[in-house]
Amino acid sequence: MSRTGADGGDGFYLDGWVERNGRRLSEKEVRTAVSADPFAPAHFGGEFFLRYREWTARDHFGIRDGPAPAGTLTCGGEVVGTVCPAPPPDDLEAAILTAIELRATDRTAVALSGGVDSALVAARAERPAVVVGLEDSHDHHLALSLAAACGIECEAVTVTMPEVEEALREVAGLLGAPNPVDASIAATEVFVARWAEDQGYPRVLTGQGADELFGGYARYLETPNLAAALEHDRLDLPRQVARDRAVASSYGTAFSPPYLDLRVVAAARALPVPSLIKGKVRKLPLRTVAERHIPYEFAMAEKKAMQYGSGIWKTIQKLARRNGHRRVGEYLQALDGE
Repeated sequence: MSRTGADGGDGFYLDGWVERNGRRLSEKEVRTAVSADPFAPAHFGGEFFLRYREWTARDHFGIRDGPAPAGTLTCGGEVVGTVCPAPPPDDLEAAILTAIELRATDRTAVALSGGVDSALVAARAERPAVVVGLEDSHDHHLALSLAAACGIECEAVTVTMPEVEEALREVAGLLGAPNPVDASIAATEVFVARWAEDQGYPRVLTGQGADELFGGYARYLETPNLAAALEHDRLDLPRQVARDRAVASSYGTAFSPPYLDLRVVAAARALPVPSLIKGKVRKLPLRTVAERHIPYEFAMAEKKAMQYGSGIWKTIQKLARRNGHRRVGEYLQALDGE
């Protein structure tokens, strides 16, 4: 991660990293590009907030924070363009591998739950990983088994009910009465971000976006219009990015999702919608790629989302009842009002 030029006197500031056509650009290259053409960041990939003279640019999904809307170019405070690079068409596997390689630098870790999304990222990134869960949780077992099979260094963080309650209070303060799903995800992420801060990792790779791109949610099996359901959920991704960014930044780290690299998004959206799910097997194209890089049983394993596999959702339900609330939403509202 780069933070440069904040007090350099030339108005240049870069937070994050920039790439074009699968190659990271140095700070000097970025400076040269924006000096020659202030609209150049419209074609930048990566995860960044960039300020140069009276201009700003922020990455497409807003993964890096900054005083400008996500995916915009501004001049003098007015939006004058969008940041939406169009990488050359690529097959899905090549797109995913490039996206992971661009992000898997030194001082980077991986949030690993053991599911195919994070397992593929961890195996290809070859960086230290962390798995979060209650003692003897499903995610602990699956992630550590995957790590052993692939030779990945993985630390298991075991959390307790009082720690989950503390994380929920923190999340309520950060997000302001979040809905139960967001609260349970963010509470799980708190432990990942806290671990990253303790270990000195300013970037943590995640598997976010894979379910929306490849048809991973169980509810997709029942939907009468899979294409419409996918589009609805994909449009929600920027909001999810903002949630995750709020948690990560409070611990001085950043969550970096390779599946939201625009070359991966383009390759996924080029797939025929019916090819995403066969029978009861969801995310089939992603699993097909994954089985060439991780053991077959992990590529094809069904797994619940991390807030469920970690045991944190059940713990939140118990906490709600213990505090006299029939519904988790009521409990979260009470925490936000404290």
